[in-house]
Formats: sequence, structure tokens, C-alpha cells
Amino acid sequence: MMLYLQLFYEFFKAGLFAVGGGMATLPFLYNISDKAGWFTYGQLADMIAISESTPGPIGVNMATYVGFTTGGIPGAVIATLGLITPSIIIILIIAGFLKAFKDSKYVQNAFYGLRPASTGLIAAAGLSVVALVLFRKELYEATGNLLDLINLQNAALMAVLYFFTARFKKTKGLHPVAFIAASAVIGILFRFAGV
Repeated sequence: MMLYLQLFYEFFKAGLFAVGGGMATLPFLYNISDKAGWFTYGQLADMIAISESTPGPIGVNMATYVGFTTGGIPGAVIATLGLITPSIIIILIIAGFLKAFKDSKYVQNAFYGLRPASTGLIAAAGLSVVALVLFRKELYEATGNLLDLINLQNAALMAVLYFFTARFKKTKGLHPVAFIAASAVIGILFRFAGV
């Protein structure tokens, strides 16, 4: 029972303060990993990959995944409810006062001020994912070999994906799902590990 309360509480906090979408929940997930130890940073990288490639909001997918791995189906439901409950409460409150707030310059200014905060959260999440996938700090510290610092396999995949998504004219206009599917196949074939 305590596990379920903790799952709800941790994901409630993430849902309440992660302004800007699912990627904005990543700093909170890193904190949950450090505090609760329910998953490692490598498992978090895998969760991001799975959540990005499956239908639905990334934050909800990750909450469901963490809840399921720590507490089974009830844990998945409770973690997901914890994440979405703040949004539901806020939407209900705002809907009740929507007409009064709609044209308020203070509300518009508040939302304008939240843009840089959500941009910063998303940028920090993106940079932390890149660092997690490209750099192997623990291996470098263990061996002292500079070549062990960079995950060359992941860097090569990133370079190839960049080339095909941004530079190669024949594939530049393909739907992102094609690149997600191709990355999944490459990951399976070459046995890419999270970290």
C-alpha cells in the first residue's frame, strides 16, 4: 500500500510541475530514480525510447511503465492517475472561470512567462538524454581510457539518422514514424543497449 501511495505522490508532483509536455517530466523522473531507485538512468533511456515510439503522451506512457515495473497493473494505474490528476484539477478550475480569465492580461502574461520555463525544462531533458546516450562516464572513470567516454555505436547511429533526416533529399520528407521504425530495427539487429 505504501508503494502505491508513493507512486501516486511522486507522479502527482511531476504532473503538477512539469509544464510543457511529456519531455518536461524527465527532470522529475531523474529525481524519482535518485530518490526511490525504481529504475536506473539506462532504464530511463529505454523508457524514453519506448514511450516516444508508442501511441499516447510520453509522460503518461512513462508513468504507466514505471508504475507497472514497480507495482504491476495497480501500480501502472496509480502512477498514471497520479500524473494526470493535477491536469484534471487545474482544467476543471480554469473551466469554471474561463470567461473571466479569457481576456485577462495577467493570465496572458502568466502564460507568456511560462514559455521560457517550459522551453528550459524541455531543453534540459533533451540535453540529459543526449548525454546519457552518447557518453559513458562510469566506464571512462573505471578505465581512464578517453575512447571509453563516447559511445561510438550510438554516436554513429545519431550521425546516420541526422544525415537521412536533415541532409539526404530522398528521405528528408519521410514521416518520423519511418525513422522510429528503422531505428528500432537497427537497435534489434545490432543489439544496441540503453546505456
